[in-house]
Amino acid sequence: MTDQHGELDAALERVIDATRRHLAAVRAAQGRIDDDNVWQAYVALNNASFAYDEQLLDAYGEVTPWDVESIDPDEADERFAAAGGDGLEATDPHPSVISVRQRRDYRVPSVSALIRVAEVARREGTPEEDEPAPVEGVGEAVLELLQSGDGSLSALDVPELEPLDGVVMVSEVGTPVDLESFDDDDPAGPFQPAVDDRLVGRLDEHPFLELDEEHDHAH
Repeated sequence: MTDQHGELDAALERVIDATRRHLAAVRAAQGRIDDDNVWQAYVALNNASFAYDEQLLDAYGEVTPWDVESIDPDEADERFAAAGGDGLEATDPHPSVISVRQRRDYRVPSVSALIRVAEVARREGTPEEDEPAPVEGVGEAVLELLQSGDGSLSALDVPELEPLDGVVMVSEVGTPVDLESFDDDDPAGPFQPAVDDRLVGRLDEHPFLELDEEHDHAH
């Protein structure tokens, strides 16, 4: 029984040591996702906890509150790499840049209503001590809504805009867009495909067609 007690004490010390190593790895990673050292320390802590739990059960018929299963370190390293660990990014880079181009058109049922909702968005984003400038025109109203929504097109999902057809195109391009090479008022340059770009696919959006089909099915 003395040898068993000694083995249990040693197993506990391995858990404590593994816990300290895991904490040190987490601190060193400083929030980095998929850090290899954190993953390895996690596996070591998991397996040390599993071994201690098993030995405690054998010695006293008791268990810990840790519900863990043993992890094969070699298999764990393979899974870590497959999930995007350090090895995969260095050995399997994609040769091209993925470019997503989207266009969506809208009908404006009421200019005054759209400007009002844009002015509310501008007022909410302006410090209380400042007086927001009035929204001038439909284009500025839409731009204000986009800015208030961090550029997401979901910010335009408002009753004051009726979505028309749209299109999304996914392409593989050789180089990413260089915005500095285009004038601010250039409407086509940043979206113009290069001769070596490869169109992967195009998705057409027909929002009102989908609503009409749902209406027909309902009848």
